[in-house]
Amino acid sequence: MRIGLVCPYNMWGGGGVQECVANIQKELTKRGHYVRIITPLPRGYKGPVPEYILTAGMSANMKAFISTQTQLSASIDTDAIKQMLDDEHFDVLHFHEPWVPLVSRQILSRSTSANAATSHAKIPDGLTPKAIARLFNSYTKFLVKHIDAYSAVSEPAAEYIQRFIDEEINIIPNGIDLEKYKAVKKVSSKHKTILYIGRLEKRKGVIYLLKAFKELTEKNPDVRLVIAGDGPLREKLEEWIEDNKVPHVKFLGFISDKQKHELLSSADLFCSPALFGESFGIVLLEAMAMNLVTVAGNNPGYESVMQGEGKISIVDPRNQHEFTARLEKLLYDEESRKDWQKWAAEYVKQFDYKNIVDEYEKLYDQAVRHKQAMAKG
Repeated sequence: MRIGLVCPYNMWGGGGVQECVANIQKELTKRGHYVRIITPLPRGYKGPVPEYILTAGMSANMKAFISTQTQLSASIDTDAIKQMLDDEHFDVLHFHEPWVPLVSRQILSRSTSANAATSHAKIPDGLTPKAIARLFNSYTKFLVKHIDAYSAVSEPAAEYIQRFIDEEINIIPNGIDLEKYKAVKKVSSKHKTILYIGRLEKRKGVIYLLKAFKELTEKNPDVRLVIAGDGPLREKLEEWIEDNKVPHVKFLGFISDKQKHELLSSADLFCSPALFGESFGIVLLEAMAMNLVTVAGNNPGYESVMQGEGKISIVDPRNQHEFTARLEKLLYDEESRKDWQKWAAEYVKQFDYKNIVDEYEKLYDQAVRHKQAMAKG
C-alpha cells in the first residue's frame, strides 16, 4: 500500500502523537509499505527534512484547550497540498487528530484516497457540551463526511467523535517499542528515587506529588524525588519546595530521549499524578516495560491502561494521605513490588508496535472497503 500518515503537530518536537506516528511509519515500512508522514514544517526551521516526511504548510506555537503548549499547523498552501496528493497517489491517508486545525481539513477536502482517522486526545472533564459544540461541532461535522474508518487510542479518546457518528470506533491503543524499552534490573541503593517525567503545568498534578512527597520524607528520610521536564509552573513549584523546606528534590528541566531512558533505568518508582486531559499514557508503558513500578493519577486515560493487578497503581492525587501511603507501599513493600512487576512484564507485551500496526493494517483495509462500497453507490 501507499500510505500517508497525517500529523498536525510538529514532528521535530516531542509528543505522544508524534512518537506514535513515527513508530507506525517505521513498522509499516519494515512490512514493505510505501509510507510518508505529512506534517507542517516548524516556522523558522532550517534543518534537514527526511525523505519519508512531506511538509504541508507551517506550524507555530499555540496553547491548546487543556493548557498544554504545542506547535501545530498554522498556515497552509492549498496548491502545494493538491500537487502532493496528485504526485503521491496514496491508497490510504491516516489522519491523527484530524479535529485539530488546519492541515487535516485541507487534505481531507481534496483526498481521493481511503481516509482513516485516529483520536488521541480526551476532551477535558468540565468542558460542557455547549462549549464543545461552540468550539468544534461545525468543524467536525464537515470532517466526518470524508472519513471511511475510525479508531481511538482508548474509550476516553473515543468519547468526542462518538457524538457525531454511528459507525464503529476501533480501539487501537498507543504502543511501545519493546526493543527500545527493555526491562532492567534495578541496582540497590541506600537512597530510594521517585521519578516524574512530563510538563510542569496544572493538569499534570505535580504540586500534589510534592505535597505527598513532603509527608513521605517525614517518615522516610532516605527518599529522593527527581522531576524531569519543564513548563509554566516550574518556578512556582521550586518556590513551594523552598518555602516548605522539602528535602531531596531535584529539577532537571528538559531532558533528551537518552536521559529519559537512563532515568527510567535507575529509578525505584515512577509517578505521573495527572489530574485530567490524558487519553492513554505512553509514559506508563515505558515505565512498565523497563520494570519500573508506577503510581498514576486516577484520570480516565490512565485508568484505561492500568488494568487488572495494575489497578493498585491508580490513586487520587488530591487525597494527600492516600497518595503518600500508595507511594510508600509501592516503594518499600517488596512483595507488592514483585507482584506488580510480574503483572507488568506480561501485560505490556500486547502494546508492542508489531501488534499495534497489525490492527492499523486492518483499519486501512476497512477504510478501503468502505471507500469502494461508497463508490459503487
